[in-house]
Amino acid sequence: MGIIGWIVLGLIVGALAKAIMPGKDGGGILVTMLLGVVGAFVGGLIGNWIFGVGIDRFWSLSTWILAVVGSLIVLGGYRAIVGRKSASHG
Repeated sequence: MGIIGWIVLGLIVGALAKAIMPGKDGGGILVTMLLGVVGAFVGGLIGNWIFGVGIDRFWSLSTWILAVVGSLIVLGGYRAIVGRKSASHG
């Protein structure tokens, strides 16, 4: 899958992750979608490491599941970091 495919996949799964984990995020939907791109990459790494399956085919169900899981992990981590910073400032 090329870089454009990764970006499109990440944008879509970022929006899906936001729908699965609703809440306030600093930066809005753009940051959430960018986190989705990073999450798709993380999901591919996790899938390759644990299952020996990456996210190399756009229309594969395993690609989408791994990308969504990775996006949820990255979104949760982002919220934990940003939430901790905002709580300490005020």
